[in-house]
Amino acid sequence: MKTIRERADIIPALTEVFRSHGYEGASLALIGQHTGLGKGSLYNFFPGGKEEMAAAVLDHIDGWFRTHVFEPLRATSDPARAISAMFEATDRYFHSGGRVCIVGVFALSDVRDRFAERINAYFAEWRDALAQALQRLGKEPGAAAELAEDIVAGIQGALVTARALGDPALFGRRLARLKALIPVA
Repeated sequence: MKTIRERADIIPALTEVFRSHGYEGASLALIGQHTGLGKGSLYNFFPGGKEEMAAAVLDHIDGWFRTHVFEPLRATSDPARAISAMFEATDRYFHSGGRVCIVGVFALSDVRDRFAERINAYFAEWRDALAQALQRLGKEPGAAAELAEDIVAGIQGALVTARALGDPALFGRRLARLKALIPVA
């Protein structure tokens, strides 16, 4: 097990506990088991308890998506390349359909209201950044927004369906079909 020296060292383990067990199922005992830390140490790093831990995980996910997906979609001068990179990064992040979306898990659970603003911001930012790239490809704003919404919803739906059917390869197939919807500049 990795030595825990600072709060950031705990985030990967917390992420996997929340991914596997959801917010409600992630007891402090389970979190301690996966991090190797007792309750006192966990509260030292996260005085706000499990809610602060979940917020730190959401911050981490937001930072990853901002760096690897949202900002490149907005800033890259070649929108077709940025969109293609978005699909590749998404496939990598979700382990080709073998990993569920924690933001989606939180959105579908009773904890949704507690993190509603952050959940909404994640999906809206993804949709809006993609719509901006699609507009730079020549799509009319309304059509770009609609296609972006279809793609983000399709990615999330593919994650759920791949997991439900025990077929991670379904995710890759769906990503390819979604990518084919992108107009060529």
